[in-house]
Amino acid sequence: RRLGMSHLDWQQPWFAPWREIGEAVQARWQGGLPLHEALNQVQFDRLGPGETAAVHFVAHDELPAEEAYEQYVFRSRNCPVRPGWHDLFNGLCWQQFPRTKARMNALQAAEIAAMGIQPVRGPLRDALTLLDENAALLQAPDALWQALAARDWNALFLDLRPLWQQARLTLFGHALLEKLVSPRKSITAHVYRVHPAQPTNAALDDWLAADMTSEKLSSKPFLPLPVLGVPGWWAENADPAFYADEAVFRGARQSRKVHVPTAGKG
Repeated sequence: RRLGMSHLDWQQPWFAPWREIGEAVQARWQGGLPLHEALNQVQFDRLGPGETAAVHFVAHDELPAEEAYEQYVFRSRNCPVRPGWHDLFNGLCWQQFPRTKARMNALQAAEIAAMGIQPVRGPLRDALTLLDENAALLQAPDALWQALAARDWNALFLDLRPLWQQARLTLFGHALLEKLVSPRKSITAHVYRVHPAQPTNAALDDWLAADMTSEKLSSKPFLPLPVLGVPGWWAENADPAFYADEAVFRGARQSRKVHVPTAGKG
């Protein structure tokens, strides 16, 4: 089922890094290919001489009932796909950030091999799930990062607004991207800082895969950011009153405990 993919607006600024590859997959999917085959076809077309793909996409019913999703991907190098936006964006992320996704999958599989599937996943698997589902990657001047860390929304979005021209925010989490198909003010990313700046997605992929140590991830190095507050991303935020909504732009003392989505199915 195509799930009304024609209504996904690739012109939105948060989809800019994904637009070219996303539109290519969408065209094949809407043309009649199953989503996993559309992803494979576009992935193959993008590979350079001598390159191999990080994963091969397969229908979700290929996943053995008795095997954890992360272990199956790690063992087989097959990524199960259900038709829908969630797995579309997961597939795109595997193609744009293959080294990072492979590193995350290896860490998840190693934890499962060591600890088994437990009722409580532990700090590393929690952080990996949060990164995979809801993270955004921010390259920004120190002043912006400091304002974000302080939850000083007026400084971040109003006083320092010109500095956003020097920033680059890339949405990484595939559940986050799925939510922004239908944008609403409350959608919040968990931001991972990229430092120093990386000029291309390939460079960003290399840097992030190397930067993600178990120790760093277990410390949950994320800061919350309501993404529609980013200057230029939403017309309504040109009005300073947009940021006065304390239900969305909460101070540090109001910040709630991070919710980590359930892991296991991409």
